[in-house]
Amino acid sequence: MTAEIFDIIVVGAGMAGNAAALTLAKRGLKVLQLERGEYPGSKNVQGAILYADILETLVANFREDAPLERHLVEQRFWMMDDRSHTGLHYRSDDFNEEKPNRYTIIRAQFDRWFSQKVREAGATVLCETTATELVQDANGKVVGVRTDRADGEIHAGAVVLAEGVNGLLGTRAGIRKRPTPDIVALAVKEMHFLPREAIEARFNLKGDEGVVIEAAGTISRGMTGMGFIYANKECISLGIGCLVAHFTRTGETPYGLLDRFKRHSSVAPLIEGSEVKEYAAHLIPEGGFKAIPQLYGEGWVVVGDAAQLNNAMHREGSNLAMTSGRLAAEAIIQIKTRGAPMTATNLSIYETMLDQSFVIKDLRKYKDMPALMHTHSRNFFLTYPELVSKSMQNFLRVDGTPKAEKEKQSLNSFVNSRSWSGLLGDAVRLARAWR
Repeated sequence: MTAEIFDIIVVGAGMAGNAAALTLAKRGLKVLQLERGEYPGSKNVQGAILYADILETLVANFREDAPLERHLVEQRFWMMDDRSHTGLHYRSDDFNEEKPNRYTIIRAQFDRWFSQKVREAGATVLCETTATELVQDANGKVVGVRTDRADGEIHAGAVVLAEGVNGLLGTRAGIRKRPTPDIVALAVKEMHFLPREAIEARFNLKGDEGVVIEAAGTISRGMTGMGFIYANKECISLGIGCLVAHFTRTGETPYGLLDRFKRHSSVAPLIEGSEVKEYAAHLIPEGGFKAIPQLYGEGWVVVGDAAQLNNAMHREGSNLAMTSGRLAAEAIIQIKTRGAPMTATNLSIYETMLDQSFVIKDLRKYKDMPALMHTHSRNFFLTYPELVSKSMQNFLRVDGTPKAEKEKQSLNSFVNSRSWSGLLGDAVRLARAWR
């Protein structure tokens, strides 16, 4: 293995890694992609949302054979307390378009398909292989990787780190810090299998229409976190995630949260009678713009979750990952075309391209939002949802009590909760963060 020198090594075969490897291979570069799993996607049993316009720039005709589940026609948002939810939903027949905008997918199937496109483009994909450390020359330039295989040192002109949020390759080399618990969430997910007809009846769907439910409130026990439900063709992806630091602080367990979420009166009917076949845990970057590490250096670039490129405010991840992988590849191609070396100065074009894309523009705009949600989590995920529920109860329950008295009760509940000053402060902070 040491005798062969590649143009580029891509570490990781998730969304970002596949986007980078595919873009590079299509342009004729000699690409080696390393994946520690049995096959790409073997570590990703969960469902996810795919954003079509980003993938279409990489695989124009992906709808012909990609393992897509349902195209999304409806989005629901729930604010929950322990016995109810207050909801907002948007549904439009415009999403029943010829080329739908969003799809639910099952990552184990989709990543495998994506990797096959990488192979067809000419890249070498090596699975069940862990890159253990970066190989550097006497000047500190990255010139390859070492793997857990015998004689596993492989050389290349540059390395693309697409190893995920908790990847050790970059941290071992000292080129990026290990993410701290306050900027990483742990999500746990289950796949609930039901007949297709049952799913469509419970979610009011027909054909390949799909719906996503995102939920916040007391389900996270005062921690910063979200629950989610995705309707697939013959299964429902259901999960919840919270900051790792908050799990440590409260002593709550991820599976305990998930168990309470799926037994909630608003959720249980959707999965009643289902068969749970898969369970997984997954780390998600939550630090936003301020947590982005150095993106390039001497002979290396970092993409996707490893670069903290996740828009937690809009629950977008796969599109940022694929875009960063593609832009990193295009930067490398430009340098290679000029016959220039893969130095930090030359690779800085990747950061410039990323800055000009929607990825950094969106993350920069909401740069203060993650910290606000993390430090005031009990207000946003416990106190306010309970107050909203009490107000709705007073508004809807008809029992002979005058409306003026009910309104007074709602106001008193709010004042007695000692949330008035907190709400004013949070409102000011939110307004500043959304500017």
